[in-house]
Amino acid sequence: MSNKTTAFPKGFLWGGATAANQLEGAYLSDGKGLSVADAMPGGKQRFQVLGSDTFNWEIDEDKYIYPNHRGIDHYHRYKEDIALFAKMGFKCYRFSIAWARIFPKGDESTPNEAGLKFYDQVIEECLKHGIEPVVTISHYEMPLHLAKEYGGWKNRKLIDFFETYATVVLNRYGKKVKYWMTFNEINSAFHFPALSQGMVKATGAGDYQNVFQAWHNQFVASAKAVKIGHEINPDMQIGCMIIYATTYSIDANPVNQMATLAQNQEFNFYCTDAQVRGEYPAYQQRMFEKYGVSALEMGADDLELMKKYTVDYIGFSYYMSSAVNETAEEEDTVIGNLLGGVRNPFLEASEWGWQIDPEGLRIALNELYDRYQKPLFIVENGLGAIDKVDENFYVEDDYRIDYLRRHIEAMSNAIKDGVDLMGYTPWGCIDLVSASTGEMSKRYGFIYVDLDDNGEGTLNRYEKKSFNWYKKVIETNGQDLN
Repeated sequence: MSNKTTAFPKGFLWGGATAANQLEGAYLSDGKGLSVADAMPGGKQRFQVLGSDTFNWEIDEDKYIYPNHRGIDHYHRYKEDIALFAKMGFKCYRFSIAWARIFPKGDESTPNEAGLKFYDQVIEECLKHGIEPVVTISHYEMPLHLAKEYGGWKNRKLIDFFETYATVVLNRYGKKVKYWMTFNEINSAFHFPALSQGMVKATGAGDYQNVFQAWHNQFVASAKAVKIGHEINPDMQIGCMIIYATTYSIDANPVNQMATLAQNQEFNFYCTDAQVRGEYPAYQQRMFEKYGVSALEMGADDLELMKKYTVDYIGFSYYMSSAVNETAEEEDTVIGNLLGGVRNPFLEASEWGWQIDPEGLRIALNELYDRYQKPLFIVENGLGAIDKVDENFYVEDDYRIDYLRRHIEAMSNAIKDGVDLMGYTPWGCIDLVSASTGEMSKRYGFIYVDLDDNGEGTLNRYEKKSFNWYKKVIETNGQDLN
């Protein structure tokens, strides 16, 4: 047993997290349409291609590998996968609905029944095993047609399309699914609008006017989803979802302190302020001046909707922290989960250069709870690494266990600090396709999937060492972390 007592409450939601576009595969099966994820090339050049001036959501099968097409074939193996989650003792499972499975083009009025039936089956399978579904309505997988024909979320028409989609899924599953989130990592568009807003440079991603307009449209759409959900089931809990990167000034220089404050406001808080407080923050005007943004296009009741229908909790991903240094002419920089920063000399980094900072998670939890006084839910956290298998496909992933243990200890300390923490769903509880590179070799899971970056492998599932470790963590409600 760990010699440290933990503070996790009874009913704490231990589980794991995935996204439809990264594991389902079956990209055109049973009437599904193409999503933006299906047009994203695989490999380390993914963001470089998506960020180019010429990319316009065209699929070139001869030039690029599209790993999202196949995923890990969860579409046909969901029963096997959910049984493995149940074996670990999951209390909840966070997954997303593929918008293009329900509305193949995104602008239809009638949904695809085959797509709806698939998620009926997934939800029933979870409930059969006593696993609470936690559903993300839109997770980096908007229909490709909406990105190509309408220019993504900068177009106000998407509010109506999303409302139609949300109405269908919330009505269909709202009596069985209590926990929902509207948009995955909505603030990621600050650095990369392609994923969550469906915009590339050819369709306006290089202009912050479009990014902020797209956010406004998403905030209104999110508020409408909250309204719909609460009318269907008053007990339904609908959250927002952001990336959170605890941000430090590199030193006590007031210039760096001010730059850190600004980065926190712009990246960590802007989207959350709008969805949790229901109104735009006072610093918005400074941001607009900084980024050349003029007045946003708004409907007459937009601000009233945002204020009245705020989210019930804050879901967030935490992988790393960030450091700011405005005063140095040259400084070592690091990469990270859509944002980097300068190298923090007090931290180690993962194989992908993400700086590992468990204590930063405790800080993040305190910062968010102090600011909003809303329940928090860590819906992504984990270590992407190259796993080596033995002849029996067993992975000794002590590095992953160590990463997760230290972050769970930080969570326990934050609860002791007074933070209201609902649950924890580590990212990629089963190996899946990386969102940032399209690789399989960047693995997060407790379950190894026999598939490589070239799409070769049996797709068989194997339990890693971390599988049984996490099982014991759940069994003991976070008491046994050894």
